[in-house]
Amino acid sequence: MQVERQLGLVAATATNLVTMIGAGPFITIPLLLATMRGPQAMLGWIVGAIIAVCDGLVWAELGAAFPQSGGGYAYVLESFGPKSLGKLISFMLLWQAVIITPLLIAVGAVGFSGYATYLYPSMTRVQSTALAIGVCIAATILIYRRIGSVARWNIGGALLVIAVALWTVGDGVLHFRPSHFAVLNSAFDVSSDFWTGLGGATLYALFDYIGYQTIAYVGGEVLEPQTTVPRAIIISILAACALYMTMSLSIVAVVPWQQAMHSNYLVSDFIAQLHGQRVAQLGTIVILAIMFSGVCSAMLGVSRIPYAAARHGDFFGAFARLHPTGRFPHFAVLFIGVASAVSCLFTLDELIRAGTAIFVLAQSLPVVFAVAVLRARRPDVQRPFQMWLHPVPWVIALAGWIYILICSGLTYILVGLAVTLLGVAAYLWRARRKPEWPWPVLTAEP
Repeated sequence: MQVERQLGLVAATATNLVTMIGAGPFITIPLLLATMRGPQAMLGWIVGAIIAVCDGLVWAELGAAFPQSGGGYAYVLESFGPKSLGKLISFMLLWQAVIITPLLIAVGAVGFSGYATYLYPSMTRVQSTALAIGVCIAATILIYRRIGSVARWNIGGALLVIAVALWTVGDGVLHFRPSHFAVLNSAFDVSSDFWTGLGGATLYALFDYIGYQTIAYVGGEVLEPQTTVPRAIIISILAACALYMTMSLSIVAVVPWQQAMHSNYLVSDFIAQLHGQRVAQLGTIVILAIMFSGVCSAMLGVSRIPYAAARHGDFFGAFARLHPTGRFPHFAVLFIGVASAVSCLFTLDELIRAGTAIFVLAQSLPVVFAVAVLRARRPDVQRPFQMWLHPVPWVIALAGWIYILICSGLTYILVGLAVTLLGVAAYLWRARRKPEWPWPVLTAEP
């Protein structure tokens, strides 16, 4: 029994866009402003977009060449070899997906509970955590169904995103205050502090851009994937960049950046300042709906990675089980949902920095190298889409991810390395028992 191809270009782009937007700009704009202490932090959106587009071209080329579910897992396995180093690297992507990616999903749930405090200011820390866990449970229930119905939810979520963005931009234009963009004379002095601050701003920006890979995770359920996957990736990145930039500029045009960088529910404060608390409460409800849609979309994509691995025999067989009537990987959905709920016990900053650092180590860098290895080792592979101006995007993506990793902070780099080494140890232990590469495979004597 196989999964069904039901996602066209509109649904594919909506799936990416909802995952990328989610809680992102609603919770990271204050963090981004704080890194450089001024509106010059908006440069982070631009630098992040450049890195995301270049990395997106990598995913687009691989997604068109291997139109199957699993995303990066399938790409590195094919590129590095299914019987050699590809076994280890693909396992590491799987390790990251089932253990670490729930941290990134939990950001949306924790952000949801943060904005909910605008509606219920007396909410305690325990209640906020319980609400975030409840969001993950509710999202799991929603995506526990045939993917065609889930896609309709994603399109609805994307329309909500566009509506809120247009509302925010319109208000920003009508109430624009140039004085809010005043920066210190030293704001653009090229120094170590400038590069560190820009790196921090870009880290938060790239965290918001993460999600354009989602459609590659469900490539086996996409209609005409050789063209749909590349187009959905590029369109969603450019659309998200436009939304992030215009929303950020509009918000700072109304709410002074000195105030904005300390807000826990910035967009709600923005609406309240212009239209009063009642309208802000209604706007907050819409934002909560968008955040919930983002959590659902992210869970949908990530759940397909262990499913694809299990079908290859590289992970526990339970993850390969399809629902008897819905034909979706139901055990994988449940596992990711529970893991995301548990991750809500961490703070927002811990989730973003640790999740991003480990994401770079375990997925971004291996996939960037995969496209170079594939071109060198297997030039015979048909590539319906090829990245533009190769190898320029590849070099920019590689340098960008390394820059972000360095700027995440030594603590989170060490956490990422520890998780990575633990994953290597887990793979070697599992490979020894099978046995698989790099252990010698014993053959029976004739």
